Amino acid sequence: MIRIQNLTKYYGKRRAVDDITFNVEKGEIVGFLGPNGAGKTTTMRIITGYLMPTRGDVWIAEHNMATHSLEGRRLIGYMPEVTPLYMDMTTRAYLTFGARLRGLDGKKAGSRVEEVVEQCALEEYVDVMLGKLSKGFKQRVGLAQAIIHDPQVLVLDEPTVGIDPIQVAQTRKLIKELGRDRTILLSTHILPEVSMICERVIIIHKGRIAAQDRIENLSTILKGGRRIRLHVRGPAREVTERLTRITALRDVRYEEPFHVVEFPVDKEPQAEITGLVVQAGWTLLAMESMEMSLEDIFLQLTTEEEGER
Repeated sequence: MIRIQNLTKYYGKRRAVDDITFNVEKGEIVGFLGPNGAGKTTTMRIITGYLMPTRGDVWIAEHNMATHSLEGRRLIGYMPEVTPLYMDMTTRAYLTFGARLRGLDGKKAGSRVEEVVEQCALEEYVDVMLGKLSKGFKQRVGLAQAIIHDPQVLVLDEPTVGIDPIQVAQTRKLIKELGRDRTILLSTHILPEVSMICERVIIIHKGRIAAQDRIENLSTILKGGRRIRLHVRGPAREVTERLTRITALRDVRYEEPFHVVEFPVDKEPQAEITGLVVQAGWTLLAMESMEMSLEDIFLQLTTEEEGER
């Protein structure tokens, strides 16, 4: 649904986005991550037709946003980081206004307002002036306007920033529900949020894509191998010595009370490890995969350049 090819954007002489290419398929929820100034918001604004690129192409479905921007924008719901609200309007009036701007007639606009008010749990605030709403409910109204025309694609820039933990949880749940039949590109600085909501991540750094894949795959790529933590009831020194005899294992170390073993991504030594423990008469209490957290991955990808200097 979203296809980005060789996208580049300059502001004067400053290159904000540098030749990036990625796709977001129909039905995917993809996290778009990066430090401040990495180029996330610029990219999202180009995707939604708010900005034009210096070079490169953006397609929404089959519509090129440079030549058929209006057709593409009809398919998009956009929630910017700063939600554009009219504080002297009520929630109902604002959403009705948004629906009419999106081309919905009076009857259809009214029914869609009722639907999104229910989806976003705004029933108690539907006739309240927007200026009197809390930050969290303003965010919900912003999300409601993004889906008022029932778009196929949602672009959400920091949808949970500055709201309380209860509303964060409710917003996450709503985004997951919306993602069942929509394509969603989600920007956020809250890394655990990505792990909970997104199926895949794209990490951008200094205007370029540093990595894109499923989180578990990124972990494997960065480590160049896989790790397993074992809890074996047996003499630690002898367990370590016997494990080092397994040729597939390239590293074995004891971190009381666990043994941590590392092996190449193309090896599967689990059965051999289990057999060794059983043959020795020990007890295998636990065997679990050790993955890098998304925070570890993010920090490694976005700070390694500075660390190399």
